[in-house]
Amino acid sequence: MTIEETQKAIIEEFSLLDGDREMSVMYLMDLGEKLPPLADEHKVDFNLVKGCQSKVWLIAELKKDRVYFSADSNTAITKGLVSLLIRVFNGHLPEEIVSADLFFMKDIGMDRFIGTQRSNGFAAMIQRMKQHARSFQPQSDVKA
Repeated sequence: MTIEETQKAIIEEFSLLDGDREMSVMYLMDLGEKLPPLADEHKVDFNLVKGCQSKVWLIAELKKDRVYFSADSNTAITKGLVSLLIRVFNGHLPEEIVSADLFFMKDIGMDRFIGTQRSNGFAAMIQRMKQHARSFQPQSDVKA
């Protein structure tokens, strides 16, 4: 699936909740529970996403020219949020991630069920994931 197709699938899933704030939060927490835990050896300061109120550890690796992320958080909602981003970005080329236009957050009305602090943290997660992807791009492909 493309990044755009994955975002549309997420929008469709959330549309089934009919804008219900409580059900959306519960669904987000369920998504977080399904995210495999990150090994303790990766839960170090270097892997912490700066700008998040909760602790979010994020790592990335390149396998056969594709980027794969793993993450964990100390809160259920934040873990659900990062799981959405992993779902959108995992298995894509670095340049696809770097140039991705994320629209699903607005379309699912995420601002209705997460506060400003989490929104800022979510933006920090996106930025960090794009930084990881950028670091995997061949130097000649990296735009100034």
